[in-house]
Amino acid sequence: MTNKIKVLAICGSTRQSSSNHNIIKAFTALSNDIFDVQLYEELTHLPHFNPDEDMAPDSAPAPVQDFRRQLEQADAVLISTPEYAIGVPGTLKNAIDWTVSSMHFSKKPVALITAGTSGHKAHQSLLGTLLIIESRISDDTQVVVSSVRTKVNDQGVITDEVTLAAIRKLIQSLAGLADGSVTACLPPPSLF
Repeated sequence: MTNKIKVLAICGSTRQSSSNHNIIKAFTALSNDIFDVQLYEELTHLPHFNPDEDMAPDSAPAPVQDFRRQLEQADAVLISTPEYAIGVPGTLKNAIDWTVSSMHFSKKPVALITAGTSGHKAHQSLLGTLLIIESRISDDTQVVVSSVRTKVNDQGVITDEVTLAAIRKLIQSLAGLADGSVTACLPPPSLF
């Protein structure tokens, strides 16, 4: 592959030295021959979602427009997030809320890693949101990494073989979604 696939990585943790940042480091190192990964670093600078500020094209606040531009320029998105109080971190959900009306996640290949002490509840919640806004995500482009602190170190090296295999599979699957060689995605969640 001559041109690398552009991936926008979004960390759901606001801590600079979080396990999820370390997962993104590991993903970047493991996929360097396939992906050009750019970390979105302005999550905490996005204003609180307010649909009144997004009523006309290009009327959203400047940080939101920048976020949308970065999503638009990416071939795929990687989200690595912890679980907070069995839910999705507020700053991450806020960012995604800003994309609902603009549809910047629609048809966008997405990899979802939920890494924390447990992570299953937040993962299911965020997966439902990503599917309802039409992200292209498959069984193989999502993984929950429980007890993450024992599985990835501060240098971004995955030290657990099962987790390493899962992330490698996720990388290959995301590349397939992004280059069009894989089309199978999960169905949208039932609203009833």
